[in-house]
Amino acid sequence: MISVQVAWARLGDAHADLLTLLDPVERGRHDETVAPADRARFLAGCALSRLLLGELLHLPPADVPLRRVCPRCGGPHGKVRLDLPDAPVPYDFSVTHSGAVVGVAVSSDGSVGLDVEDGEAPVDVDGAARTALSGTELAALYALPPAERRLAFLRVWTRKEAVLKALGVGLRMPLRALKVSPPAAPPAVLVWPPPSAAPPDLRVSNLRPADLRMADLLVDGVHPATVAMAVTEATAVTQVKAATGLAARGAVSGPGEVRVVPRDGSAILAAHSR
Repeated sequence: MISVQVAWARLGDAHADLLTLLDPVERGRHDETVAPADRARFLAGCALSRLLLGELLHLPPADVPLRRVCPRCGGPHGKVRLDLPDAPVPYDFSVTHSGAVVGVAVSSDGSVGLDVEDGEAPVDVDGAARTALSGTELAALYALPPAERRLAFLRVWTRKEAVLKALGVGLRMPLRALKVSPPAAPPAVLVWPPPSAAPPDLRVSNLRPADLRMADLLVDGVHPATVAMAVTEATAVTQVKAATGLAARGAVSGPGEVRVVPRDGSAILAAHSR
């Protein structure tokens, strides 16, 4: 079974002592962010990432080596990754925030992506759906009663966003070409975009839907979220062997499952002080 730690914090959990954990690049980005709420989200996400990874790596949080390099321009942005040039990278992680919610997912079983959406914020469902959903997905959305469409759309959106974050490609991949299961069904990738639909430098044409695993979450009972895992070949082989052994012993499990280990991100941030 694939395992991923997921920690949730809130906007109000950001406090000044957490600034001591940031590296110079992070501190510069924090200080240049104008809106107080955006600064708090960034601080909480960076600090929570460092605290979780530091615990796993047995390092002081401020010493966790992180690297932000855009694959296109080389700039200090894009998906944040551990920077261990002389050793295999043991963990992947993903940061997300929406409204007052900040989340971090960490796993050693593959590349991870986490997305959350504010379940209480207004959404232009019609406009967003035409951009993000395939024809089949759009028809399924409009087959629902109007009162159910907003949350149904957000569920599909979090699934797609989590997959793209796991792959580190962001919105450069056309969302309409990536098809996922209906909101009421277990989360799964049904159709992966063909090579012709993706920018050539993304190099994801060899992926199969089976390489992507997901779990749906609900934060505070109102905010839909999804965690996605892009499983490496070695991990997939290990998971299949483990599942085969469990089945032989009469246990119920399988390589497609994602076990979410919840962590209290608010408590983790509150526990850190000078």
